[in-house]
Amino acid sequence: MVVLKTSKELAKMKRAGSISAQALQVGGAAVRPGVTTGEIDRAVRSFIQSKGAIPSFLGYGGFPGSACVSVNDEIIHGIPGGRVIQEGDIVSIDVGAIVDGYHGDNAATFAAGRVSDAAQKLMDATRESLLAAIAVAKPGARLGDIGYAVQSYVEALGYGVVREYVGHGIGTEMHEEPEVPNYGRPGHGVRLVPGMVIAIEPMITEGSPALHVLDNDWTVVTNDHKLAAHFEHTVAITESGPVILTLP
Repeated sequence: MVVLKTSKELAKMKRAGSISAQALQVGGAAVRPGVTTGEIDRAVRSFIQSKGAIPSFLGYGGFPGSACVSVNDEIIHGIPGGRVIQEGDIVSIDVGAIVDGYHGDNAATFAAGRVSDAAQKLMDATRESLLAAIAVAKPGARLGDIGYAVQSYVEALGYGVVREYVGHGIGTEMHEEPEVPNYGRPGHGVRLVPGMVIAIEPMITEGSPALHVLDNDWTVVTNDHKLAAHFEHTVAITESGPVILTLP
């Protein structure tokens, strides 16, 4: 069941989204050669807790970090630890915060030093596909319109769209209905109505979108070990159009 949010609930979600967005900025600022993924995670956790919020991911399903920190061919759910970031790596950080019982959730991919043109183009395309999807997230549109906006943009550039993992509704639970795929047919799927809040999160691969999960039961990587990028915003559907809640 899709849970519609009231204006008071949206105000709480905006606060959660703001802290989530600021935490993502903190994590991104920490990305540089020589830093470990664990150090990035600790910076994120410290910031969220300093704001009186709760890290959404810490302990979720047993996840050990406050941020998912995924490097290069890791698509999502990278476990932070002792891995040292190298010059030219791309680092996807996914982070959320709970405020007054409501979640914010956002992600972005950051460059460690100077990255290849191919890596930069992948990151740019993934970010632009997210913006294209948000632009169509208006009352009366359907989830297929959102998925098609992502898919049509990135596939035209030769990139792959991950299908096994998708965006989601969000509120008092981090993952609520409906699922929000990054692929689809225009005019199909659940209709968007004011009060819906969804996390739109393109996960895009440089090569094939075929993937597997590592032995840690969390980290998802590309089978061909080519790069992956991940961008995400929490978006409210309102009478006047989409409103991004994860802005700092």
